[in-house]
Amino acid sequence: MALARRVSLFEREVTVRLAPVAVELLHGAARILSEGEFAGDVYTGSTMLTVDLARTSALISDSPDSTTAQRVAFLYAADERCRTHARRIAVSEARIGAGCDLSVPHVDVESRAKGPEVHLSLNIEAQRRNA
Repeated sequence: MALARRVSLFEREVTVRLAPVAVELLHGAARILSEGEFAGDVYTGSTMLTVDLARTSALISDSPDSTTAQRVAFLYAADERCRTHARRIAVSEARIGAGCDLSVPHVDVESRAKGPEVHLSLNIEAQRRNA
C-alpha cells in the first residue's frame, strides 16, 4: 500500500450524459413504426424508433459505431428528458393509430443497441377518452 504524503482538497467526478440537443437529433433521425389495437376501451400499442447513427454522421462528432450506439442506449434509458420526449411520441402515435383521444396513458420506454443502431421501444396502454 502506497503512503500518501499529500492529498487534494478536491474530489473530482466525471459524468457523461446525453447532450441536450441529442434528444431532438436522435428522434429527428429515427424511423418510426407503430402498431396497436383496442380491446374494449383499452388501447395497447407499441412504437419502435430506430436510429441509424450513420445517418447522423454529418451532424455528430462522435463515431457512429456500435460503441456509441451502446452508450446512447444506456444513457437514454436513464435520462428523464429522453423518456419524457419518448412518451410524447408514443402518445401521439397511439392517438393516430387509435383514431381518437386517449386518457391515462402508461408508457414503458426500453432502449438497446444493435450494431450502429439504437432501438427505442415505446409500449403504451391507455383508455379511450369518452366525450
